[in-house]
Amino acid sequence: MTQTYSISDLARELDITTRAIRFYEEQNMLSPERRGQERVYSPRDKVILKLILRGKRIGFSLAECRELIELYDPGHGNRKQLETFLDKITQRRAQLTQQLLDIEQMQIELDTAEERCRTALEQTR
Repeated sequence: MTQTYSISDLARELDITTRAIRFYEEQNMLSPERRGQERVYSPRDKVILKLILRGKRIGFSLAECRELIELYDPGHGNRKQLETFLDKITQRRAQLTQQLLDIEQMQIELDTAEERCRTALEQTR
């Protein structure tokens, strides 16, 4: 028999809230079975949740996470998924590099503004 998980089991194991799990379910990224009012999650749901959480940690949008998850085809391997993932990693690195450059430029501008303010204050004494 395949192992199943309750929503509280997954929340505890993955250190997220049950509300977050329900949100991903509302976004049609998870599809637990129902036993009466109880949600029953499969090992596949657990893997999907782990992938979503990993994607969010590295800055991927929910849409990007969904795209990567939908590309997985266990019958034909996951080459397309891995290639797409590598492309997204490259794009994310480029974004982060640009953000670092922007931050460095902003720090230079702040230093300049601070220096001007201090000079102006000294002149008013």
